[in-house]
Amino acid sequence: MRTRTRPLRLLLPALAGLAMGAPAIAETIFIAGDSTAQTYKADRYPQTGWGQMLACGLAPDVTVENRAMGGRSTKSFIAEGRWDRLMADLQPGDTVLIQFGHNDASANKPERYAPFATVYRDNLLRFVWQVRGKGAVPVLVTPVTRRSFGADGKAKADFADYSAVVREVAQSTGTKLIDLEATSRAWVDAKGVEPSRAYFLHYPKGKYAGFSDGIADDTHFSELGARGVANLIAAGLVATGVPVAAKVLPQRPDLTRATPLGTTACR
Repeated sequence: MRTRTRPLRLLLPALAGLAMGAPAIAETIFIAGDSTAQTYKADRYPQTGWGQMLACGLAPDVTVENRAMGGRSTKSFIAEGRWDRLMADLQPGDTVLIQFGHNDASANKPERYAPFATVYRDNLLRFVWQVRGKGAVPVLVTPVTRRSFGADGKAKADFADYSAVVREVAQSTGTKLIDLEATSRAWVDAKGVEPSRAYFLHYPKGKYAGFSDGIADDTHFSELGARGVANLIAAGLVATGVPVAAKVLPQRPDLTRATPLGTTACR
């Protein structure tokens, strides 16, 4: 676990250095979320989470602590102690990106299910106030889209009630918001119904060792999809104006590739 306890006697020389133009202490972005943001091992390639790629759009002195984990909702993330461990590592000035909703909606899985109007909302409020209590910056993120289209041929919001709660909590608490549901739906629409398969996990049998039987998954991202969503998050950070937004690269070619690199390295 990363620790950054800085006694006053150690901070004084650093502050003096800042006055003379020394580099500032690097920021850290924590991610609390689910499988859509998770970091995957190489044997799962091409499955990639957007949190795994986010650093490719940031200045090199920003650390991304990706605590997202597959199958987790706000409820189970708390119950398993993941939120408490994140809070223990959080330092003043850090940023926390909070994206849940896909698993909170799993009414058939009581360990995950968090009804949007009650438990989910309460958990988001807890996250916001506890992050602020540590002197850090919470950023709420609406659930990322799936490759799901309505009768009109447009990408639809499968978690609209959860997104609405995220927007309401952001507005009522004055918390910065990245409306990823909206921006990712527009991104999928721009690609088109069939071409957008490239953003998700659609591969024939034998194509990749990690998916030897083939896969057709419209929820989880390919390398190319994860890069694209990370780019949406980076743009969303800039729009919020939070302090770490200054560390988002103005040009992000590693996140806007037209073809996969074949690895989750930036380049």
